[in-house]
Amino acid sequence: MVLPQARMATGASGTWVLYVLTDAPPLEWAGHDFGRIYPMPTPQERNAVLADLGYAVADGAEWEWREPRHALTPSHLQAVIEVRPPAPAAVGGDTA
Repeated sequence: MVLPQARMATGASGTWVLYVLTDAPPLEWAGHDFGRIYPMPTPQERNAVLADLGYAVADGAEWEWREPRHALTPSHLQAVIEVRPPAPAAVGGDTA
């Protein structure tokens, strides 16, 4: 697994939750609860949340659906995508 990685799954409340896995402890991962079950958040909504959390989809990455090995129910799925922190903004101006 390459970090950071974003995942979207149904949370304990049954609503869709997006979170970003990093090498930090899980309680420190950035996350967002969409507050709904239907409709499923679109890729555009997911990308907007990632931007709000300070991340962007890695170049060429696409959302991949997985069924976790330890899923509580057979219908539990999660979407996974590689993400990156945004490039730092240029500091200063043109020195030419």
